[in-house]
Amino acid sequence: MVDHLDALLEESRRLSWKRFGKRIVFYAPSFVHYTNAHFHASRLEFPSVSITGRACALKCKHCDGRVLGTMIPATTPETLLAVCRKIKDKGGRGCLISGGCLPNGSVPLHRFLHVIKQIKDELGLTLVIHTGLVDDEMAKALADARIDAALLDVIGSQETIEELYNLNVSVDAYETSLKALSESGIPFVPHILVGLHYGTLKGELTALKMISRHHPHGVVVIALTPLKGTPIADVLPPPAEDIAWVLAKARLMMPDTPIALGCMRPKEPHRRKTDLLAVQAGVNAIAFPVAEAIDLAESMSLQLKYSTLCCSQIYEDFIREDFKQ
Repeated sequence: MVDHLDALLEESRRLSWKRFGKRIVFYAPSFVHYTNAHFHASRLEFPSVSITGRACALKCKHCDGRVLGTMIPATTPETLLAVCRKIKDKGGRGCLISGGCLPNGSVPLHRFLHVIKQIKDELGLTLVIHTGLVDDEMAKALADARIDAALLDVIGSQETIEELYNLNVSVDAYETSLKALSESGIPFVPHILVGLHYGTLKGELTALKMISRHHPHGVVVIALTPLKGTPIADVLPPPAEDIAWVLAKARLMMPDTPIALGCMRPKEPHRRKTDLLAVQAGVNAIAFPVAEAIDLAESMSLQLKYSTLCCSQIYEDFIREDFKQ
C-alpha cells in the first residue's frame, strides 16, 4: 500500500498548499509535558478530563483503560464543574472531556449535559468532547450545549471492532454517528487510528471513505501506540510509512478538509520519522511535534503557528483572520 510513497506525499503536499497555503500549526495541549528549543507549552491551559475516572466497559485491547488513568477524574457533574472552574481560575483555556465507554460504545454524557452547557455559559472555556458512538438525540443535545468540537474514533473494519474494541456493533454504527454529528451542526473532527489491527492496516481506507461522505470540520490521524500492560503491549506499531500513507490518502479524498497528525502515536525514534513524513505530506497540523519536524517546516518556508489547544481546533485556526491566506 505504501508503494510510490514519495510521489503520493508530493501530490498530497501540492493539494494541501494549493488549498490552505504553506501553513502549519503545531499543537501542545497540557495532556503531557512538552518542551523543546522552539516551543514551551503550559501544563495548565488545556488538560484532559475523564467523566468515568478509570472505568470503561469495553477495555479495548490497545488501551485497557490505561489512557483514562492519565486524565483528571471528574465522575459527577459537580466535580466536572469544579474542575473546570479551577482550570479557568488558573488561566486555562479549556479541556478535553472524555471517558470510558458503555457496552454500546457510547460515552455516558447524558447526566453531564446541563453542566457542560453551564461551563460554556459561565466560564466560556473551549470544550472538546470525545463522544463515542452517538445517536441523533445526543448529537442535538451536544449542539444545544454549544460544545466546540466532537471527536469520534472511526473504525472501518468489522473484525477490528469486535477483536480490538470488544464491541458488538457494525461498521454502520460509525456511519450513523457521523451522520448525526454532521446534521446537528456541531463542529466534528473524526479520528483515524492507524494500525489498530495489531499494527497493520485494516479498514483505515474504509473509515476515510465514510468520513469523507459527511464533510467533517477536520480529520485527525493517530496511530497505535502499544502500552505496557495491555493485551497487545508486544505488538509492533504501524510503520511510519503506513501513517504517512493514511495522511496522504486523507488529503486526496478530502482536499478541502484540514488534516492533523494527532497526539497519540509512537515515541522516538519512530515519531521523528512519522513527523518528518507528515510535513512532507503537507499536513496542516501536528500535535507535540519533534523539533526536527519544526526545523523541516521552517526550511520549507512554511508559515508556523503554535497553539496550546487540542489539535481538533484546527478548523478554527484555519478560518481565523490572523491565519488566512
